[in-house]
Amino acid sequence: MSLKIDRKLAVMSGVAVLLVLCLVLFWFSLSMKKDLNALRSQQKELLVLANEYQGLKRAVDSLEGRKSLTKVEGIVQAVDEVFGSLGLNQKVKSVKSAGTREKKYAIEEEADVSVEKVTMNEMVNILYKIENAPMILSVKKTTVKTSFDSPSLLNITMTVSLIKPK
Repeated sequence: MSLKIDRKLAVMSGVAVLLVLCLVLFWFSLSMKKDLNALRSQQKELLVLANEYQGLKRAVDSLEGRKSLTKVEGIVQAVDEVFGSLGLNQKVKSVKSAGTREKKYAIEEEADVSVEKVTMNEMVNILYKIENAPMILSVKKTTVKTSFDSPSLLNITMTVSLIKPK
């Protein structure tokens, strides 16, 4: 009889050990699923950040490439190149240097440009050419007025800055 009791006790303890082992494995499985879900959400966040980083890197590389395409001495030469490529040199009435500012990594040179008797289409072409010039140009301020001679023509006064690396 003791053999039967020992056998029943052994079977019962084996079942108890298996039950405890199953519970531990089930708990471990739930813990791993939580960790997996947390890692997947982190992966999604990192993918979004990676896409943003790649977009910003392309933009920076584009600007880096633009600053080395042409060698201009100053803002006057840059304005002359922009308006000369459009054939509007005769409509530029004045280019007055407004000063130079040193920044951390660059030198910013500004000029006040006065253009008279241009059409709306020519004005759009000027702004497009400044935006897509092979150098880093920006328009700080623009004033557009109609011409006294003809209301369809415009007089433009703008502050343009050239940014050059140090």
